Amino acid sequence: MREYSTSAIRNVALISHSGAGKTILVEALLYHLGVTTRMGSIAEGNTVSDFEEEEVRRGVSLSTSVIPLEYKDHKINLLDTPGSPDFIGEVISALWVAEAAAVLVDAVAGPAVGTEVTWSYARKFHLPRMVIINKMDREGAQFQRRLEEMADISEIRLIPVQLPIGSGEDFRGVVDLFTMKAYLGPENQEAEIPPEMMDQVEEARMALVEAAAESDEELMEKYFEEGDLTPEEILQGFKAGMVEGSFAPVFVAAGEKRIGLVPLLDAFLNLVPHPGEKPPIKAQTPDGQEIEVPVTDDGPLAAYVWKTTADPFVGKVTYLKVVSGVLEVDSRVWNPKKEAEERIGNLYVQRGKEQISIKRLHAGDIGTVPKLNVTATGDTLCTKEKPILLPVPEYPTALYRVAVVPLSQSDSTKLGPTLTRLCEEDMTLSWYQDGSINQTILQGMGDQHIDVAIRKAKSKFQLNLRVEEPKVPYRETITKVGTARYRHKKQTGGAGQFAEIHMRLEPLQDKEYEFVWEVFGGAISSNFQPAIDKGVRSVMKEGVLAGYPIVNVKVAVFDGKEHPVDSKPIAFEICAREVFKMAFLESGPVLLEPIYNVTITVPEENMGDVLGDLNTRRAKVMGMDSEKGRAIIRAQVPLAEMLRYVTDLRSLTGGRGVFEMEFSHYEQVPPHIQQQIIEARKKEKEEAKK
Repeated sequence: MREYSTSAIRNVALISHSGAGKTILVEALLYHLGVTTRMGSIAEGNTVSDFEEEEVRRGVSLSTSVIPLEYKDHKINLLDTPGSPDFIGEVISALWVAEAAAVLVDAVAGPAVGTEVTWSYARKFHLPRMVIINKMDREGAQFQRRLEEMADISEIRLIPVQLPIGSGEDFRGVVDLFTMKAYLGPENQEAEIPPEMMDQVEEARMALVEAAAESDEELMEKYFEEGDLTPEEILQGFKAGMVEGSFAPVFVAAGEKRIGLVPLLDAFLNLVPHPGEKPPIKAQTPDGQEIEVPVTDDGPLAAYVWKTTADPFVGKVTYLKVVSGVLEVDSRVWNPKKEAEERIGNLYVQRGKEQISIKRLHAGDIGTVPKLNVTATGDTLCTKEKPILLPVPEYPTALYRVAVVPLSQSDSTKLGPTLTRLCEEDMTLSWYQDGSINQTILQGMGDQHIDVAIRKAKSKFQLNLRVEEPKVPYRETITKVGTARYRHKKQTGGAGQFAEIHMRLEPLQDKEYEFVWEVFGGAISSNFQPAIDKGVRSVMKEGVLAGYPIVNVKVAVFDGKEHPVDSKPIAFEICAREVFKMAFLESGPVLLEPIYNVTITVPEENMGDVLGDLNTRRAKVMGMDSEKGRAIIRAQVPLAEMLRYVTDLRSLTGGRGVFEMEFSHYEQVPPHIQQQIIEARKKEKEEAKK
């Protein structure tokens, strides 16, 4: 593959819900351009995009593939993204490095919530969008109906730039309204427009020309005066309106039958802006100064790492987009985030799993580098003389969590490093060790997401894990002032132990812990303060009621006694532990549970079922909105009730409901539930002793 300059590059992310036909459309384009000698099939597991073992096994895309196409002296980098909401992180990463988004819609099934979610991310990133109504060759395909359904989702106008010739089994080709030609069959043979379609075509063409004229005052004046525009002016005006986000063009295709490919390829060249046409990117220097980075070969080197993968044979593969400057083989680059130098030994253009070796990547282009040492997703590679930190997109918070348990001692030693590697690859995957429940928690966007991560840990890193239900990280606290006194006395053959402490506990609002010394007259020497504090902290860590950490407590030591010989720090530490437990039980102890802010988006017809379900989850509904046929419910829900909500919501809404959640605060557990938690914890401890 030859080198391409910035102006000859187009980066387009293919996005949609699962099953809209992105991967097969890519196969059709590869075959049409002669890159492959036969079209791959998802059923046979031999597509260029879905090459990973898990993708072949499941028959769906799980990660974004880069598919470069060479067409009319241009290079089109297609980013084939997964459709499942579990892998939305892959979609976000792809959109972040694309200059346009092509949203595929199934001509039979229509748009789904996955379509809405990806459409909204493209809008959020201010990307020009295009709609491709695909699978027009299937029985039940309806172009006009799907167009109306997409218009209900879209906040901008949708303007057809193609019309289908027939539908279902009779789908023969498309009429392209830019060229006013028909393109028939899998050969995309140019032909005259069928006479019976001329009225419909003229009406649609007028809407297209008017949209093109609206985006430019000069074109508008000319259109009013002359009643038409030249083909070049129409393209120029239409592209300007699309880039501004005034409207989105609508295309027609049948990926499996290879119909509608040529006008689609031409549209990628004519309507999608090249990387250099984007405004300069707002970046930062390591010391926090804002700078603007124009997408040009002449600028300082800045390459954004948008994806990393672990390959059992090649090692780590780093996917990057050169935003500024030129990246060359056998060069050294600087990673300012990790403050480390990396060597670019080899440079590739990736086509699925195929690596095509190249000498350099120009600004705006996408490629891969193998075997970088410290660089991870979200990092920037630049020169040490001009360090740059490129912006990183915001990823959604985790919705689904599991506890992972290594199966052997050797797995235990690999646990931390492997989970870190997996999370470096995927920005929506994270893990942490929760000491309060003694579990390692892996969290992601759904059960499929976690399952894929667990399988990847085994196949790529030889780490065997068992998955368990995660425990809820409850906390213990007090609701009133309580006091206690305790004497610790131990007399053995040798030196004895003696300590007496009088302690008062008070609830705290804004701090987790405060220790105050109110002993006057030397009843206890202040030298024993650290030992008493240590004893209290050790109990706070392990809990009193049910074994959860204690928070929001003020501890006051106000009296006590000591022995001139037998009082030692260890005696006061032991005494502090016991007196704290006694005082805690006298202070109205309660359990606290984590409460999350949850925003749920569902079709309006599902709202009643979802609200009914939320009531069973002890939710407080904070507000409701309606937007384009969708209900948006905002609620506060205990984490204990949300552990499997991803699966339950999809079941309730036929896969059309989505939600976001983030931690809000801790709140007191209702008494009847508190008792159940305490009893379950006691039972757990008893079984652990056996």
